[in-house]
Amino acid sequence: MMFRRARSLTSVTLPLLCAAFVSVTVLASDIPTKPAISPPISSKTRMELVRAFNSELVYIRTPFPMGKTGLKLKSGTLSPAGDELQQMIAMWGPSVKPGDQARISNITIKDKLIHFEINGGPVRNSKWYERISVSGMGGATPVTPDNSNANARGSFVDLAFDKYVPEMDPRQLKEYLRPVFDFDSKSPLDAYLETVPPKVKKAIQEHRVLVGMNREMVIYAKGRPPKKVREKDGDVEHEDWIYGEPPQDVDFVRMIGDEVVRVETMKVSGEKEIRTAKEVDLNPNLNMAQANQVPAHPANAPTLRRPGEDLPDGRRSTDDPINPAPLPPDTTQPDSAPPTPGGPGHWGALMASSSLTQ
Repeated sequence: MMFRRARSLTSVTLPLLCAAFVSVTVLASDIPTKPAISPPISSKTRMELVRAFNSELVYIRTPFPMGKTGLKLKSGTLSPAGDELQQMIAMWGPSVKPGDQARISNITIKDKLIHFEINGGPVRNSKWYERISVSGMGGATPVTPDNSNANARGSFVDLAFDKYVPEMDPRQLKEYLRPVFDFDSKSPLDAYLETVPPKVKKAIQEHRVLVGMNREMVIYAKGRPPKKVREKDGDVEHEDWIYGEPPQDVDFVRMIGDEVVRVETMKVSGEKEIRTAKEVDLNPNLNMAQANQVPAHPANAPTLRRPGEDLPDGRRSTDDPINPAPLPPDTTQPDSAPPTPGGPGHWGALMASSSLTQ
């Protein structure tokens, strides 16, 4: 009798204990745990990282400026960036551009950052024999003449942390540096395509040119142009890049500055396709700012001339010195018709010469 009662109690108590254990386990799994904080980097890891990344070839994912001011990367955010970075590149010139291959020439691990120099860094260090000079009556003369073409053209990036450089392995360091360096690309094209908008990336892969592209994008899409024609339309100079020859399709890509403003395609069937509307906008914020700009001249600029007094070019001054009265028409000169827009230019001459040579 007692054996049966104990057996019944065990059969009732055991499932209850199991259920309580499962509930405690579930509740314990729901408790959020603090992420493990990595300790500061050790001396052994420092040597391993320097040995692994020094003289490593990488592909560039963002433009680097020349000069003593490089880039800073912290928490995935790059500075300077945007318009500030473009102004630095316009002032000092680019060291490397997206898609270029560069070499990590020096690594310095400090308390809160890791300093990476590429292509020799921003300052060229002279060799020991370049500092030797011979003194004489005329002063000191260096043994090795100064080479002005040996100026440093490299740059650097600082990978910064909040408190200290944490312990990490090479794979984690590559993830930290991904906004600036690409260690996995098979070609410069792969690295460059990761830096352009999706529409531009698709066009480059299909070897098409879009109005609004820059020169670098056109070269990646079509290659370097076999022929270039530079002309001047009024005060505006433009350059036409010509791809192909009859009896194949011929593309005429017109560049003003660094932007494609017109794409004309002459097809084998004789059909002509012209595109001038912008198809991709690389700087939408900058264009919006330019559209909202107001002329910076005062409404009534100061002047020493009295109303009605003649100006040096024969015009009468008005109350508005910015917009004086226009000159009367000159009847002594014969009328000349302005040039007809869209008239025969180098396009027709080029096509005619191509047809005659065949």
